[in-house]
Amino acid sequence: MSLTATLNRPAVIVGIVGLAMIGVGLVVSGTSEEAPPERARLTMPRATVEIVATDTAAEDAVAVSSRLFASAPAVVVADASNVAWQDLAITTATRLAVPVLVDGPGTAAEVTRLGATSVLTFGKTGPYARARPVTRATAAREVTRARGAYDLRRPARRDVFVVAGSKDVHGAALTTARNAGATVVALPHGDPRTVPAAAKTLSARPKAPVIALGASPDLEYTLGAVRSGVEQFGGGYLALPGRTMVALYGHPASGALGVLGERGVAATVKRATRLAAQYRAVVKTPVVPTFEIIATVASAGAGKDKNYSAETKIKDLEPLIDAAEKAGIYVILDLQPGRTDFLSQAKRYASLLKRPHVGLALDPEWRLKPKQKHLRQIGSVSAAEINKVGDWLAALTRTHQLPQKVFVLHQFNITMIKGRAKLDMGRPELATVIHVDGQGSQPDKQATWRYLRKKAPTGAFWGWKNFYDEDKPTLTVKQTWKRVKPHPELISYQ
Repeated sequence: MSLTATLNRPAVIVGIVGLAMIGVGLVVSGTSEEAPPERARLTMPRATVEIVATDTAAEDAVAVSSRLFASAPAVVVADASNVAWQDLAITTATRLAVPVLVDGPGTAAEVTRLGATSVLTFGKTGPYARARPVTRATAAREVTRARGAYDLRRPARRDVFVVAGSKDVHGAALTTARNAGATVVALPHGDPRTVPAAAKTLSARPKAPVIALGASPDLEYTLGAVRSGVEQFGGGYLALPGRTMVALYGHPASGALGVLGERGVAATVKRATRLAAQYRAVVKTPVVPTFEIIATVASAGAGKDKNYSAETKIKDLEPLIDAAEKAGIYVILDLQPGRTDFLSQAKRYASLLKRPHVGLALDPEWRLKPKQKHLRQIGSVSAAEINKVGDWLAALTRTHQLPQKVFVLHQFNITMIKGRAKLDMGRPELATVIHVDGQGSQPDKQATWRYLRKKAPTGAFWGWKNFYDEDKPTLTVKQTWKRVKPHPELISYQ
């Protein structure tokens, strides 16, 4: 359908070529003095959060116009191939507070839907081509004429957000959103958690509808995380980067398995907070005290379930986890699965992992194949198995609208994670840490650190472990921060 078939009311049409019924050139006709001026009517988005998948400027512009404008007495249309024409069209539409569209397959239909009686066009190609290029002065005169014929005041609505989820969102769409009274929020990297000003704006009106352009499907989770108001210990929405986590490692029932079992709950909390305070003296980022609690312990005997792993009861872990929550200490549950798989063990602790301050660690050293036993070889796990756990943990985090969780993968030997390049590092629900936890001399540890960082998956964060008894020597706080480069995001002590 041609645009001319829809314009059966008085119109302001600037130089549309090929519309024989109207003619070439400028045709101006105002409304009668008795008729009340027409005004744009608005509509509400269909969904609370709608992620709009578009590929072109024309699609972007129609998508926003169709969701925010029920009708408009005037509309501006720009040439799709010329940025200068689009800029002029945007300026004109802004002065008129009307939709601005970019010439494309769906543009004529949108003009028809809007019921526009005034169409101002800018450009030389397509069904809206011009006989002669318009100048800025010509555009200004047309704005004056349109204002005399229509009530083009800017709508006073502040109940809708339009999110620009990448740098590629086109200006016409965002101008149309602003002209409809929506609040436009720019997210250069698509994640509101990384832009404090955007997070503050979006969380201030948690029930306002959101239309997202150029955003990934992950926005539904990241937006929800911001609007839920649940921040990480130490502040912010992201577990990493931007923070340094300092952890005590072990099992609460035994000092032989690490420092967490050497003292009672209250004394362990004090020890963790003191250690974090020491790092605050040398680290510029916020420091978060952390417990890494061994939830399933590699065992010499097969046990009743014959998996060579002793699963700690949840009730035995809760006192330390509860105390950590009260003290602002993050918790990471560590799994040493023996002959079973990591996912089966992780699911046993789902009730704990639903808590906002609890993350998960996988220790491949203790992942056995059938007929293997601990300490006779270094265990290993496939990237595929790790990814299954990551998918499950991400889904748990998303379903319960929890803040991003720390997901730790222990590794001191390249063979411990098979196919490491295939690890999925793109889940916004998880901050994945490759934790280099070998012991021994400092030259050997540094060599392992450098080797494991080579060809590592993009997006991984890094952890380093200091052993009080096994390292030769054990680095001090200042030495750790000075010698381990790049600085690790997680530093643990065993």
